[in-house]
Amino acid sequence: MSSRRPAKDQPSGFEWTDENKVWCAEQIKKYPEGRAASCSIPFLWRAQKQEGWCSIPMMEVIARQLGMPYIRVYEVATFYTMFNLEPVGEFFVQLCGTTPCVLRGAQELRETCKKVIGKERHVSADGKFSWLEVECLGACTNAPMIQISTKDGDHYYEDLTPEILEDLLAKLRRGEDVKIGTQNPGRHTSDPEGENTTLTDPSLYDGSRAQPLKDIPNSQPAAPTE
Repeated sequence: MSSRRPAKDQPSGFEWTDENKVWCAEQIKKYPEGRAASCSIPFLWRAQKQEGWCSIPMMEVIARQLGMPYIRVYEVATFYTMFNLEPVGEFFVQLCGTTPCVLRGAQELRETCKKVIGKERHVSADGKFSWLEVECLGACTNAPMIQISTKDGDHYYEDLTPEILEDLLAKLRRGEDVKIGTQNPGRHTSDPEGENTTLTDPSLYDGSRAQPLKDIPNSQPAAPTE
């Protein structure tokens, strides 16, 4: 699991981009006067998307911006594991290590991450990758899986094998497009593998089985509204 202590090396400061300054101003308008502290989580999340991680100077800027003690922002950032307290790579790989993924090969994926990227919680020499083992990411049906976070978004890559993961990381390193979602060509999203075997009768979906409400036993028409 991730350390909840800030990195030893901190940047000298933090400044929002012009686009994010506008975004922040719009968010604050959503809250009543005196309740701007409620923006701490969205501000930290937006700032992390800008920088890749949450630094102490960033927390200090957000605290001043929201008129709240710095320690309150620090408490939020260190409590929620979705906030990175140290620099991450351009592609931040989060490997699910919970039971369903372990049973389907997550330990082998862990070794692939060590081989291709290096030690856990360290950025690769080219700045492209870092990785971290995390708890359940909620895609157990398609285990084993990873989430890769970038400044542009967070995406799942599922039904992995060590070979598929190594190829996927190599393509990202080369700047090539990679298919998001299941990597199993025999699966559609999180459906069972292969063709559907139940509920395949077209009449279930074409409306031919529909009956007028008056012909359905024990049905009652809706009461009129005033």
